This record gives sequence, structure tokens and C-alpha cells, in this order.
Amino acid sequence: MFRRFFGGGVPAELDGVLASEEHVVATAGLRPSGFLYASSLGLWVPAQEGQRRVGWHLISKVTWGNGVLEVVEARESGTAGDAVLLADERPVRYQLERPNKLPDVVHNRVNGSIRSRHRRDLPGGGVWFVQRKVPGRDGIVLQVRPDPGSDEEAVRRVAAEVAAKIREALQ
Repeated sequence: MFRRFFGGGVPAELDGVLASEEHVVATAGLRPSGFLYASSLGLWVPAQEGQRRVGWHLISKVTWGNGVLEVVEARESGTAGDAVLLADERPVRYQLERPNKLPDVVHNRVNGSIRSRHRRDLPGGGVWFVQRKVPGRDGIVLQVRPDPGSDEEAVRRVAAEVAAKIREALQ
């Protein structure tokens, strides 16, 4: 138990599942049981069987207050040119028994993955364009997260145009 809170090796739950270059940087116990682990590549959350990693680039929002870490995970729903289209999942709330430094690490890693962000209004809603660094990979990825109800065709068209302009600017 001491090693889980203060370091000193790979937690038993993650032994054999961490990538070769991945390391745990913060841990917090959950109520009533379980743990969250922040690694160099993402946030390890409880799953049906063991733990699963959510990459820092796939966390749309994280908030911390009153002992609860609320995480909004995004799933990749498609592509438009070089852009990756995202859709937010429902927020998941984790009640932390002892937060330690985990909330600060998560906040810093999520925000640290963002290189730029821009919002644009479209028919039926708006869309966020976010350029992010994906841990463990070279380069930047353009993520496009539309508001619910946004015109899907308009989102795809504008996302592909923005991705093409970025690609041209980098050449």
C-alpha cells in the first residue's frame, strides 16, 4: 500500500500493461475502492477487467472539486481530411479518497497536450478546433469537436478545409 501512494515501482494493476516508455507519475485511491493512475501517456481508469488508459489527447474536460474528479472522455467518431472528429462521452465522476497530486497532474497533462484551440460557429451549433500533441507520437493532430446538433456535413467540410490549410502552411 505504501508504494502505491508514494512511488517505488509499477502498481500491480498496471504491471505488464504499461507501454515500454510509459511511467506512472501520480496515483489516487478511489471511494469505495480502486485507484486512478496518471501516467506519461494518459489517465488509467477502472474498467470491467482491470484498468484502461485514456490518452491525454482524448480528455475533453476535467474538473476537480469537493473530492470529485470529473472526466469527460472523447471518442474518435471519424475523420475529415487530416482532422479527427470527436464526440464527447458522458462525464464520469471519480470520488478520490486521497487526491495526492493527481488532480493537478491530470489538469496539467490535459492542458499541456493542447497547442492551440479555436471556436467557430456553424449551422445548428458551433465547433471547437483543437491542435494537440499526442503523447508518444511525433507531430500535432487536429481534433474537431462539434456541439451536439451541429450540421454534420458542414462540420466535415470545414474540418477538411482547415486541415488542408494547416498542412499547406506546414509545407
